[in-house]
Amino acid sequence: MDSFSENRQRITAFRMELTRQRLWGFLIPHADEYLNEYLPASAERLAWLTGFTGWAGMAVVLQDTGAIFVDGRYVLQVKNQVDLNIFVPRHLTDHPVDQWLASVLQPGQRLGYDPWLHTPHEVEKFQQACDRAHAELVACEMNPVDVIWADRPAYPMAPVVSHPVSFTGKESIEKRKELSGSLREAQVEAAVLTAPDSIAWLLNIRGGDVAHTPLPLCRAILSVDGRVDVYIHSQKVGHDLPSHFDSGVRLYSEEAFGQALDALGQRGARVLYDPARSPYWVIDRLGKAKAHLVKGNDPCLLPKACKNQVELQGMRKAHKRDGAAVCRFLAWLDQEAPKGQVTELTAAAYLDECRRRNDYWKDASFPTISAFGSHGAIVHYQSTHRTNQTLQPGSLYLVDSGAQYLDGTTDITRTIAIGRPTVEQKDRYTRVLQGHIALATARFPQGTTGGQLDAFARRFLWNIGLDFDHGTGHGVGSYLGVHEGPQRISKTPTSVALQAGMVLSNEPGYYKAGEYGIRIENLIVVVPCSDQSNESQEWLAFETLTMVPFDRNLIDVSLLAECEREWMNTYHRGICQALTPLVDHDVQVWLEAATEPV
Repeated sequence: MDSFSENRQRITAFRMELTRQRLWGFLIPHADEYLNEYLPASAERLAWLTGFTGWAGMAVVLQDTGAIFVDGRYVLQVKNQVDLNIFVPRHLTDHPVDQWLASVLQPGQRLGYDPWLHTPHEVEKFQQACDRAHAELVACEMNPVDVIWADRPAYPMAPVVSHPVSFTGKESIEKRKELSGSLREAQVEAAVLTAPDSIAWLLNIRGGDVAHTPLPLCRAILSVDGRVDVYIHSQKVGHDLPSHFDSGVRLYSEEAFGQALDALGQRGARVLYDPARSPYWVIDRLGKAKAHLVKGNDPCLLPKACKNQVELQGMRKAHKRDGAAVCRFLAWLDQEAPKGQVTELTAAAYLDECRRRNDYWKDASFPTISAFGSHGAIVHYQSTHRTNQTLQPGSLYLVDSGAQYLDGTTDITRTIAIGRPTVEQKDRYTRVLQGHIALATARFPQGTTGGQLDAFARRFLWNIGLDFDHGTGHGVGSYLGVHEGPQRISKTPTSVALQAGMVLSNEPGYYKAGEYGIRIENLIVVVPCSDQSNESQEWLAFETLTMVPFDRNLIDVSLLAECEREWMNTYHRGICQALTPLVDHDVQVWLEAATEPV
């Protein structure tokens, strides 16, 4: 039996179910009913049906063909994980799903989708594609994957817990009062909150329904008077949780959510919804109930992104402890890798163990990317027992990892030379480092977007005709999602200006398919410029949170400008001073060598 035989059997059964539902095809996104990035096991439909385990993508299965759409992070991974006799891999940007649908669908054919798993904008694009092909787009009450998935995992029922104000910095009632003002300004009676991270932030609660992200899967309606009605399975509500809430928070069963939407419509309420974070099912239900729909951003999104001082202090403390853990790992790697006994999986396991010793540790913030040699060129590579490689001299090791602590979320990538690096590897690494430093030291006026800064990180690769096919920076939550909006740094245009308190990643890279990958990632926070010179306009800068040295063996010092060397030496000196008291003698010796000035 080959590695794809089980998936072929599933596709055959899936197409039989499509026939039973009188469908020609169906859309399978990597999404759950809450549009999360990381999914509970019960919602991993894309992986179960196709074998593709990436964190973003969409498959389209038609009766006579199939395609799978991914972004630049997964172009190599998808070809290794799916049966190419069934699915043609396509780049989401270069070959959008809707354009492909318009070209392959025939008049009269019925294309199904699950209205819980798509945003209104996505459904609109699919509808336009079907209209061009004179096909029919059909919202399905029963997802065909669920029908044939006999051993589908149970829906998650992790208990919801309160998150103390000592970590959040602000009581829930204060947050709700502030948001009620924004609803009045928008002239709406209520906002539908369907993103669990927004509800967790607003109510100062956390959960365990999703691996690596402390989310309680639930929905809520925020009223203009600051009251919140939460729709959640009763099994998740422990005895202590109701006492965490004041009288302005009421708990209802999940099943009551649809009726609550109907009630909003019946009284003709003006209801705010975020088209990028709301399932189409919710908006369709409100529309059919005759509610007055108002498009806008999730009102929690921007306040959640701009961390308060308590949250920022927690992030700084979390990164200091995390840095000590990663340095323990790197010191161990420096000793053990040359012996030829360390593998991708054993390295990842040891790194996880180093972090578990920390105060406030709760989980990894995502599955560790432990990639040696050619695997490093697969941006979101996940090592398995089948693909596991031993770290041996002659190539690069890329490790991208992070942790969830009660006081902060971390995400760091380091690229390490195993043995002596080549001239080319040092050149590429140094150019990535220069881009990293250029972004870390950027100063910019208030109102600047991440898109305007993205080229800072690419410039030194662009100088020799190279680039990387992913964003430079994503937002990061406070003991919430390791990927958080609305802030980002990427080529993709955005209207969201960077604001003080926003935490982002700074992670340029370079990937040579079949050989090696390089990525350097720190987390940074937007802060006011310390030496403000223009009194008429506020200027902003970045403070680096991550505290782990770069691999000096990979740096071509001749490429660095004096200001770049000075920045790196200052950064390394600060790491050594901060972490030395937190690590044992052997790690102290490694740390002193790793942070010597260049």
